[in-house]
Amino acid sequence: MNSLWLLCVIGLLAWYWLDSARARELATGIARSMCRKRGLQFLDDTVSQVRFGVRWTDRGIRLRRMFSFDFSREGVGRRSGWLILLGTSVEQFDLGLPKYAETPVDYNVTVGQQPAKAKPPADDNKVVPFKRPKE
Repeated sequence: MNSLWLLCVIGLLAWYWLDSARARELATGIARSMCRKRGLQFLDDTVSQVRFGVRWTDRGIRLRRMFSFDFSREGVGRRSGWLILLGTSVEQFDLGLPKYAETPVDYNVTVGQQPAKAKPPADDNKVVPFKRPKE
């Protein structure tokens, strides 16, 4: 009877190890493709698992894993991103960049061109100007 329990534990550990390796390969591919899509450099070509949990979904119990990875925007700095896999599907993905940083920047600006001034609000009568103190 003890040998049956030992075989079950060994089988469970082998299944967990294989499933974790498959999830890590999947997370590496997702992080690599997301970085390539945004024009970022995926560093070290790997991810690392930082959290593990179990979540009950409408399809049953699923393993929930959080992976972190490093990337670079300019090829000089190093930033961290993360993704969460629920089973084999992506639950969340974040690079930690501001939303405006993910859009391409237009560097074809004319030199010497002044930025447009902001228009005053349409309803100016609600603002009370303060007078400067006399010196």
